[in-house]
Amino acid sequence: MNFFAIYLGNRFVFRIGDFLRHWYVASSKKYANGCLDAFERLDRIFAWKINVLNIFTPLYKDYSFIGYILGFVIRSLRFLITSFIYACIFLCALALYALWLLFPLFVVYSIFF
Repeated sequence: MNFFAIYLGNRFVFRIGDFLRHWYVASSKKYANGCLDAFERLDRIFAWKINVLNIFTPLYKDYSFIGYILGFVIRSLRFLITSFIYACIFLCALALYALWLLFPLFVVYSIFF
């Protein structure tokens, strides 16, 4: 009977550790990869990096003074708007991740209190 209790205790601790490893380590990797993929897809739409690299080049190869001014203004506005959108999405993803991390603690707290 004593071996049975030791075995059950061992399996219980192993399953708790396995759950924690799955919940916190494996899911964190998947969530981070998913967020990075989402930002890469968004960069194909908003072209943040391209606007930063070409901020001083004119749009549509209009090398006049007006072309340089308009190119700089438009790229700067796109940069600011895109940065704001990325920041909002990042903060939402961070809040969702924090809820994901705190959910098991909330369940354990709810069970005991």
